[in-house]
Amino acid sequence: MTEDSRSFLNRRSMLTLGAGAAAALVASGGVAEAGQSGAPSDAALARSLPGGFRSEYAQVDGVRLHYVAGGRGEPLILLPGWPETWWQYRAIMPELAKRYRVIAVDLRGMGGSGKPRGGYDKKTMARDIFGLLRTLGHRQAHIAGHDIGAMVAFAFAANHPEATKTVTLMDVSHPDESLYQLPMLAPPGQPVNVWWFAFNQVAALPEQLLAGRSRFLVDWMFDHLAADPASIAARDRAIYAAAYDRPDAIRAGNGWYQTFGQDIEDQKAYTKIAAPMLGLGSEFNYDYLAAVLPSKAADVRVRKIAGSGHFVAEEQPRAVTDELLTFLG
Repeated sequence: MTEDSRSFLNRRSMLTLGAGAAAALVASGGVAEAGQSGAPSDAALARSLPGGFRSEYAQVDGVRLHYVAGGRGEPLILLPGWPETWWQYRAIMPELAKRYRVIAVDLRGMGGSGKPRGGYDKKTMARDIFGLLRTLGHRQAHIAGHDIGAMVAFAFAANHPEATKTVTLMDVSHPDESLYQLPMLAPPGQPVNVWWFAFNQVAALPEQLLAGRSRFLVDWMFDHLAADPASIAARDRAIYAAAYDRPDAIRAGNGWYQTFGQDIEDQKAYTKIAAPMLGLGSEFNYDYLAAVLPSKAADVRVRKIAGSGHFVAEEQPRAVTDELLTFLG
């Protein structure tokens, strides 16, 4: 591994993995908060957004998928990351819905979606989204994802090119063998290591430790991975914690990490993505995406979201909206 790749890896371990880490943390503890705090329902949250959004469910290959949809036009599917839900896109959905049919989906294992015992490899999760697209009567869609959702978006474009108009990856790419080189200890000067990547590989223990305590993890993730932690308000943190606090949600979220080995093997068989690809990188991960994505697709552009940490759609929603609208045309 070259010095450049180590540099990108270290940068990635702070945020790209932080994304995954977030998935592990939220997965490890967000649901109990819902019952304990009386967090608003998805239906109420959807109605609170301008643009006529509605909370809906679909049964796809035996898995119930929750999604929130609104607007008219070509379908634009938004896939969230960890430790969040569809709600992470709340600030960009209304504007996007003026031009597109916006469909923000809780991934398998997330939020209001089902939490089966398996199927958390990104290829299978992408098949969920393909099935949802067909169930809703669409042949093609623009696909955008953040964190774990970006991994699924990549897998969607790789496995279902006929259904992919464009693909946008926010701050994360698909798992590859560089994950095996991540340090357990943070190098000097690096404030965050990716301890949650290892922690989420442990079976059963996280559920025992984290059930009912997810808010501590959610707060830690936002406080350490956002450039401006105040951009994710206490109410929003409570909503996320409520989605990850139950043992089944913790187990499911950990499943996203426990399948990285399979994801890496699947990625080896993928050819270059044919659809136009946009990478939106935070201040921490832009250089990594700019170095990696050109080898992943034939038509790639990478943009930096200035002033943002990992949670780009919440920290800098105007910039993310503008980049998406420019890219999507």
